Amino acid sequence: MNAMVGETYFRRLVVFYIPLFLFVFAMLFPFAWMLITSIKPDAELYNPRISPFIVREPTLEHWESLFGTTLFIRWAVNTLWVAIASTAVSLFAGVLAGYALSRLVFRGSTMFGIMIFVTYLVPPTLLFIPLTGVVTWMGLQDTTWSLIFTYPTFLVPFCTWLLMGYFQTIPKELEECARIDGATRLQAMSKIVLPLAVPGILSAGIFAFTLSWNEFLYALVFIHSPETKTIPVGVTSELIKGDVFFWGALMAGALFGSVPVAIVYSFFVEHYVSGMTGAVKG
Repeated sequence: MNAMVGETYFRRLVVFYIPLFLFVFAMLFPFAWMLITSIKPDAELYNPRISPFIVREPTLEHWESLFGTTLFIRWAVNTLWVAIASTAVSLFAGVLAGYALSRLVFRGSTMFGIMIFVTYLVPPTLLFIPLTGVVTWMGLQDTTWSLIFTYPTFLVPFCTWLLMGYFQTIPKELEECARIDGATRLQAMSKIVLPLAVPGILSAGIFAFTLSWNEFLYALVFIHSPETKTIPVGVTSELIKGDVFFWGALMAGALFGSVPVAIVYSFFVEHYVSGMTGAVKG
């Protein structure tokens, strides 16, 4: 009996606990590294004799430098505004397109869905050159509106592709029953399908928000003045002077820049998992 219990415990340890520990360690290590580096004084930070994991005299000078000598608060506001606006636009378009491609039957619907998926696979590095001309022609250069206008070019295909697959897991019989009872297509979508698709919509929204928050290339190309920069561009451009890297302030900026995304994931993690696994047919 003891042998069986010991074998079960060993198997659980090897199959579950050790992989879980390694996964959690790999996920939390970057945050721990950023925190340790951001509170280490320069004397310890650039001393090769001191372990990078040990902080002898913690300090907040790098935090004070980040918030006092840079426009980090302004960058955070710009990043939040751009992420929320572009996510809202992309979700609105993605919900309508995903529903149409998964529910409506029309000529070329399958090819149109494939084209959307292929569009999602196009690297943004191939699009920023023609988009620069469009942004300049519209007079949006060096404004946050240029990012809100261009981010949906890669967010809408992703949201559409994700929601299209999620809508397909919702039974069509539910809509048909509503249509028989006299509901219109729009009423059936808004009152039957969309409430059931909330986990999928939240999953697409989290991904879109994360991609918008961390986007670097378009923000670097379209934004020039320090007042309109986002966190990824502002931190790297203002805290890297030639070949001099202000590692303490850089890590502080990276830490505070990643916290909002982690908070969003923690609040919606249950809906996120449900959205990834699909709706439950009943």
